[in-house]
Amino acid sequence: MVFSYKMSNQSQFFSISCNGKLIDLSRPTLMGILNLTPDSFSDGGKYNNEKKALLQAENLLENGATIIDIGAQSTRPNADFLKAGEEIKRIGNTISLIKKTFPESLISLDTFYSDVVKFGYNEGIDIVNDISAGQFDAELLDTVSNAGLPYILMHISSCYESMHEKVKFEDIIMSINRFFSEKINVLQQKGINDIILDPGFGFGKTVEDQYKMINDFEYIGFGRYPVLAGISKKSFIYKPLGKYANEVDNETLELHHKLLEKGADIIRLHNPETLKL
Repeated sequence: MVFSYKMSNQSQFFSISCNGKLIDLSRPTLMGILNLTPDSFSDGGKYNNEKKALLQAENLLENGATIIDIGAQSTRPNADFLKAGEEIKRIGNTISLIKKTFPESLISLDTFYSDVVKFGYNEGIDIVNDISAGQFDAELLDTVSNAGLPYILMHISSCYESMHEKVKFEDIIMSINRFFSEKINVLQQKGINDIILDPGFGFGKTVEDQYKMINDFEYIGFGRYPVLAGISKKSFIYKPLGKYANEVDNETLELHHKLLEKGADIIRLHNPETLKL
């Protein structure tokens, strides 16, 4: 079944420029997750060699993903912390192999390291997906600016060690928007104008606040930037139900439809085959 969604929080449609190619976001876009990690909470170790990663990239694209989000470091609670060199080693030739095999694909690199962005840029990435909002590496935003790549700005605490500490916000939507306003000013001063907003599901929010984020998703952002939602296999969905990450496909699908109805421009997920647009 094909669904049509009205963008309730926007009076305009968005596009981003990826390496000189204008990407139309007038309809919702799927971002498929490709973890090159042995310790991710849902699929650790399944795609941590180049052959397996290439096959999974093909699977994601065939099932509706427009963007492949590649990450070499797990950011789940209590995950091993990797330095930039270790991320680069894990990535290896994966990015260039995917670009060579699927030249029309868009690749987003999930990292908070400037050195990894530089490596990824030389390998052919199209977007930088930084969970840290430029707060974990002082050179990252300048590197993104110099590369001229679109940037995903995520709401998060100011340091790696506290990013999963639950905060009870007085008003979660207001807090997210205030954070975005401050960070967007910094990005624009550095010449970064292709910006995607990510409210940061799973990072330092209570279960109640994360459902409020879904219910009030149309109020996140300012109607000037595309907004990404990444709830796939997040613990705020499965833990209250007494289930595991791979047991909540139906519940997640229902929430994905709600996010799309509320105006989400990009859905980041592990299994795009479950969400037919």
